[in-house]
Amino acid sequence: MKNTNVLISGASIGGPALAYWLARFGFNVTVVEKTSFLRPGGQNVDFKGGPHFEVLTRMGVLDEVRRLQTGGVDVEIVDADGRTVTVMPGEFTGGELEIQRGDLARILYDRTRDTCEYVFSDSITSLTETAGGVHVTFERGGPRTFDLVVGADGIHSNVRRLAFGPESDYVRFLGHYYALVDISTGNFGPAGKMYNEPGRMASVGGLKAPGFFVFRSEQLDYDRYDMEEQRRILLRAYQGLKWQGPAVLEAIEESKDVYLDTISQVRLDTYGKGRVALLGDAAYGNTLAGFGTGLALVGAYVLAGELALAGGDHRVGFQRYHDEFSTYAKIAKSGNAGPFMAPATPAKLWMRNLMFKKAFIFGLMMKLTEKFATNITLKDYESLLSR
Repeated sequence: MKNTNVLISGASIGGPALAYWLARFGFNVTVVEKTSFLRPGGQNVDFKGGPHFEVLTRMGVLDEVRRLQTGGVDVEIVDADGRTVTVMPGEFTGGELEIQRGDLARILYDRTRDTCEYVFSDSITSLTETAGGVHVTFERGGPRTFDLVVGADGIHSNVRRLAFGPESDYVRFLGHYYALVDISTGNFGPAGKMYNEPGRMASVGGLKAPGFFVFRSEQLDYDRYDMEEQRRILLRAYQGLKWQGPAVLEAIEESKDVYLDTISQVRLDTYGKGRVALLGDAAYGNTLAGFGTGLALVGAYVLAGELALAGGDHRVGFQRYHDEFSTYAKIAKSGNAGPFMAPATPAKLWMRNLMFKKAFIFGLMMKLTEKFATNITLKDYESLLSR
């Protein structure tokens, strides 16, 4: 097999999942991660549908994920006086199996740290493709050459920018921002509660759940690595909030962890360019659409399997990855969670809440979700490779 020396950028979910399968199929894998550590906590992520569980089972991590599951819990949607308007069911918010992103990242890292090289506190600064590989320079480490490079570094992918072109060519801002806030200093109780005003939403409370915020906005110019600037933006966006507004603002001010980002959508015609490929949100991200983690996990399995079946030939492997996976990833090409989470008018808010009050409407939506989540037949790559 050729092209066995692979660099992956990103150590969240897709990167370690790909590292696991590539190492299992005989590749030598290095994972580079900009942060100095695995980020704990974070938003809850969920799995739904047979393909997700099939990959978790084949990786041998399903039992551990179940052990650490947060359990999708109902969220009460309340009015300004705290009265329950309706309930967002746990099966909608948490899929069939829910876990904190940080816990899942730790599981995948623990499964790969002995078979793969991890380089933390570093980032790729340039990619130069040659006849026999990719010459890579880093912010801190010395230059190295790899056979292949994979960007699993999120919706604002550095690898995509370096290999494909500027973010503005591939990422569409959808008119909303979301924020995750460690609100452990707040006293919001064990039950999750969600409150809306036109164009903004605040969700607090619940076990092991960060504060979750969504608001309409024009596109903002800010430093995505400056937490204090993000905190100030969020505080401005929620000034004058009714319900428990003062307590929410106080919790944001005192929080040790604030993360703010756009609700955006990635659109690519191909997942590979030369010796570089993209995985997960870098290739088919749609913020808060509910499929991102599952797409990254299944995508990693397909990408590694197709590369192995192609004997490491990236031209064949990357094309087959796209052919096998692009139909399944179409779910990420539609929808915008912003107007659903933060309806712009009282009338639209009333319509959103009605969906949870009418069982038949909710049932139809869940059936559609299941259809998207199961729209792929996975190959048994290990059996195919052993023939």
